[in-house]
Amino acid sequence: MKYLNYSLFLLLLIASQAIVLGQNTRPVDLWLTHADKSQLFEKQPSTLQFKSQANILPSIFVDESKTFQSMDGFGFTLTGGSASLLYNMDKAQRKALLKELFASDGNNIGISYLRVSIGASDLSDHVFTYNDLPAGQTDPNIKRFDLSEEKKAFLPILKEILALNPSIKILGSPWTPPSWMKSNGLSKGGSLLPAYYDAYAQYLVKYIQEMQKEGVKIDAITVQNEPLHPGNNPSLLMQASEQADFVKNSLGKAFAKAHIKTKILIYDHNADRPDYPIEILNDPEARKYINGSAFHLYGGAVESIAQVHEAHPDKHIYFTEQWIGAPGNFAGDLSWHTKTLIIGAVRNWCKTVLEWNLAADPQQNPHTEGGCTQCLGAVTIDKNSVVRNPAYYILAHASKFVRPNSLRIASNTTMTLQNVAFKTPQGKIVLIVHNEGNKSIAFNIAYQGEKLVQTLQAGDVATYVW
Repeated sequence: MKYLNYSLFLLLLIASQAIVLGQNTRPVDLWLTHADKSQLFEKQPSTLQFKSQANILPSIFVDESKTFQSMDGFGFTLTGGSASLLYNMDKAQRKALLKELFASDGNNIGISYLRVSIGASDLSDHVFTYNDLPAGQTDPNIKRFDLSEEKKAFLPILKEILALNPSIKILGSPWTPPSWMKSNGLSKGGSLLPAYYDAYAQYLVKYIQEMQKEGVKIDAITVQNEPLHPGNNPSLLMQASEQADFVKNSLGKAFAKAHIKTKILIYDHNADRPDYPIEILNDPEARKYINGSAFHLYGGAVESIAQVHEAHPDKHIYFTEQWIGAPGNFAGDLSWHTKTLIIGAVRNWCKTVLEWNLAADPQQNPHTEGGCTQCLGAVTIDKNSVVRNPAYYILAHASKFVRPNSLRIASNTTMTLQNVAFKTPQGKIVLIVHNEGNKSIAFNIAYQGEKLVQTLQAGDVATYVW
């Protein structure tokens, strides 16, 4: 009887250890992309398993007890040009491509966040706003607001996307106000005249209301795309002091009066000027209307974004745009964008990571006169033919698995292994690892006292899910 009790004690001890350590006995799935394109976001045939083992390999420790920001999603900008290319595909081919892009089951990549332009961007086929008037005319009460340009291709495509993913979040960004509101009367450059601050606020209110009537909820807007780059077409110069005045004296009050719940994001430009959003957020009257700041990375270092979090930790941060130049350099683009954006932007508090245009044709059209001529889409669409480009695979490693409301959790960087980890709302752990070095490296993934030994080739990007 004594030996029976001891045996029972041992069984209970083993079972208790399994409860403590056995949470990581779930199988681990691995999705892999090689820099030489020999594997492109491919699920590996064998599942992996954590084990109790000792070795001297470098380790990535994943600790879900330490949490950071929640994620809103990963995605692209659905430009007017992207929408027109999708719209002109045959229905069956378009349906299959949209499912591949926006559904998250099977081999689909699960885009969960979209940025759209309020009016034309430079990747529309022509410049327009929703209140274009003949020279010399004005409309301060915004009675002639008109979404008809968007009803040709953009809204039909957006509605097809919403049918696939009704919960996808949408961010609207204006490239320019109507030209009659501007100091130079042109779509390119100039400043918003203070006399039209209230009119422009009403224009943005009207946009949100009219999109809602079309069945499209705008989750957030940025006040101005790239406010320090007035050389694009369309574009607007808006200094930090002007943006603060516009938000606190016109836009915020107009949203409140109209009971608009859409988030207001400021800046929407490069990481080399964290002082711009900090200056606005330092204004107590402006900051009460502001949800957070948005960033691009055509200048500065991604680490600078964290300065805004440190200055105003109660305000959110979003990464909203980064292009890849045609024709693309797969190995270089995969490495830089994964390290700097998918990993780096998130480790510096960003709730979204959005690459630039979803689609372009083989000549990187359409675009406005003076707009971007080398912006490579995530996919290239030539009638019904589709080519998947670097941004497609870069984003897929995160978007498919790191679903909205996932939490970033702690993980350390070791050797050449850049990485970021998440816990999803379903309780899964997602670890994205990039070997930025020039040789293969063996390493451990350490979780809850056990280890998984892995080897990644130079340039590999891997997503582990358990």
